[in-house]
Amino acid sequence: MTTDIQFNKNEDQLKLSISEMKRKLDKIYLGGGKKAIEKQRERNKLTARERIEYLRDKDRPFIEMAAFAGDGMYEEQGGCPAGGTVAGLGYIAGRQCIIVANDQTVKAGAWFPITAKKNLRLQEMSMENLLPIIYLVDSAGVFLPMQDEIFPDKEHFGRIFRNNARMSAMGITQIAAVMGPCVAGGAYLPIMSDETLMVEGNGSIFLAGPYLVKAAIGEDTDQETLGGAVTHTELSGIADYKFKTEEECLDQVKKIMEKTGHQENAGFDRITPKAPEKKPEELYGIFPADQTKTYDMQEVIDRITDAGSFTAFKNDYGKTIICGYARIDGWAVGIVANQRKMVKSKKGEMQMGGVIYNDSADKAARFILNCNQKKIPLIFLQDVNGFMVGSRSEHAGIIKDGAKMVNAVANSIVPKITIIVGNSYGAGNYAMCGKAYDPRFIYAWPTARIAVMGGEQAAKTLLQIQVSAMKAKGMEVAGEEEKKLLNDITQKYISQTSPYYAAARLWVDAIIDPIDTRMVISESIAAANQSPVINQMKLGVFQV
Repeated sequence: MTTDIQFNKNEDQLKLSISEMKRKLDKIYLGGGKKAIEKQRERNKLTARERIEYLRDKDRPFIEMAAFAGDGMYEEQGGCPAGGTVAGLGYIAGRQCIIVANDQTVKAGAWFPITAKKNLRLQEMSMENLLPIIYLVDSAGVFLPMQDEIFPDKEHFGRIFRNNARMSAMGITQIAAVMGPCVAGGAYLPIMSDETLMVEGNGSIFLAGPYLVKAAIGEDTDQETLGGAVTHTELSGIADYKFKTEEECLDQVKKIMEKTGHQENAGFDRITPKAPEKKPEELYGIFPADQTKTYDMQEVIDRITDAGSFTAFKNDYGKTIICGYARIDGWAVGIVANQRKMVKSKKGEMQMGGVIYNDSADKAARFILNCNQKKIPLIFLQDVNGFMVGSRSEHAGIIKDGAKMVNAVANSIVPKITIIVGNSYGAGNYAMCGKAYDPRFIYAWPTARIAVMGGEQAAKTLLQIQVSAMKAKGMEVAGEEEKKLLNDITQKYISQTSPYYAAARLWVDAIIDPIDTRMVISESIAAANQSPVINQMKLGVFQV
């Protein structure tokens, strides 16, 4: 346990990080800015966040997904706050679902490359967990100056509509409420949904707008005549309902959802929850302000799990990874967590915390198999510097044992939920179920750092390469210049390890307050429980 002075220092630092996160979010919540919001209101339109707030159940949690999408990107184009789309995991009429709302205040709701990536991720969440998805449509379509980065490839704009068709075949409820323009290829989304609702005066659906129609075929028409709510509910039959106001439209979405039937669930075990044995708010003081320092990961586990529920697996073996069964908010879970403090191995040697050794990898692989056998969701708590290196580890077969763990993670069929609390470096990111290994949900604390290696090691490596290249060209590198180069490389590299850099590019689904970890895991398992586990786990070939 940390001393009082360390605890207070850690607490102050982490609370400052939370404050920074909230300041960033406050700016993102303004979308395209106050003027754009006022323009929405002049047209009797709610903002994307106001629509979601009106629609969702206020007495149930709402987890906003990818709020930082696009953060720091597209600055030359004026930015793209939240990727131009507000979305999350919440409840409508008691049904857990994914809600996606175009933000018309951001470039008229135009789709940037990150917008497509974010929307595809939200559809993926819906498909993996068989969750209903509600689209609140208000978009001018593809952001034309970047069309080559969003239009033709496999994971681009068109994949959205392919997913609409696949999701429908899977029996996933899709409802589209059209509250603004729905143009060109985007017109297919509401029509490929189960039911389409439109708001009179503002909602419109057409393949080509009035200007393009005039240019293409010489016809003079207006937006309402071409594709307004009256046109599509009375003439084309494309839409199913029309409403005078957005509120009436959203009320109908609630009515549809409350009549939607319940599906068979996965059967993950849940009992009456118990509060954690130790106070969750103490997480602020436990986590070190200096991430090169050690701490006991068990103290973190004790503050997110139900009191008395944790049972360690192979407690005296492979001590740099903690494995164990527990309950979080009543849900049965298997926890795989990196131990950050120095530990003593079975041979009496001291092992570095946050590093995966042979025995740790072996233990984790076996535990993952056990959780799959028992149909228990897996929670990964990442704070990892990577696998142990050096001749001793190589001779002991660290690559073999690491491959065994990676194999188990990759082939696991129970839901995997990853929380990156600290470092997430190198192959440790993969073995601890990073984004490439299909976690159902992946979250980060503001203290997370994601990179191929730590900043100091990476900067020194990059410096050596750069200095060698300069010397090869006959350039002399003085000590002061070398120091400046190292500082510049370090700063650039560290900025790329930030959780905001990761969240902007959707390497994580959300950055969360540490004291919300328990709630976020619980809601994620509730979502995963909507999708039955059908297959048995199968492993590929690996060396034992």
